[in-house]
Amino acid sequence: MKNPILPLLCMFCLFLLGCDEGTATNAEAETIAGDAGYQVGDTATDFKLKNVDGKMVSMADYKDAKGFIVTFTCNTCPFSKAYEDRIIALHKKYAPKGYPVVAINPNDVKESRKDSYEHMQERAKEKNFPFPYLHDETQEIAKAYGATRTPHLYIVQKQQDGQFKVAYIGAIDDNSRDAQEVQKKYAETALGELLANKPVSQASTKAIGCTIKWRES
Repeated sequence: MKNPILPLLCMFCLFLLGCDEGTATNAEAETIAGDAGYQVGDTATDFKLKNVDGKMVSMADYKDAKGFIVTFTCNTCPFSKAYEDRIIALHKKYAPKGYPVVAINPNDVKESRKDSYEHMQERAKEKNFPFPYLHDETQEIAKAYGATRTPHLYIVQKQQDGQFKVAYIGAIDDNSRDAQEVQKKYAETALGELLANKPVSQASTKAIGCTIKWRES
């Protein structure tokens, strides 16, 4: 008689092999983000990247925005897929308040073929993304931000001089596997504090997800 647990164990192992982090426990998520790229308080430069609709998109296009939820994600990572509905919900809740989501796929196509621009278009259509899904073909934006994983979230706040200040870096929440078991909504807490003109109480957490697939030099 076959052991019914074995197939489940195999599926779990495959899930872990696809990514480099397991679960977003509170202890993990509360560690500070890496030193590369932008740090909280830094000024983030604007970008101009190709959206899945063929148009070029930059933060400057959003004249009335108070800031942005810049999210590095992809088509292939199980963690990115697990967070897609939550990212959509973030956009629907906070875009009307001035903080839209801008999703960016940084994966190199040669290293991850299903993250090609054409596959991005398919995924955006399949999930009906209400936000732009941009192709960081050169990976320059991901490197500038210091993104290391998908998903990796950056909240930037527009200043009076029109520049964008990094206000939060890290995870969306503290449970990458089950949205129903989330205890701490890091991104939502930060956004609520920004909208209330309060300092962000927890400005850095550890991004949980798959490593970005970098182009071979």
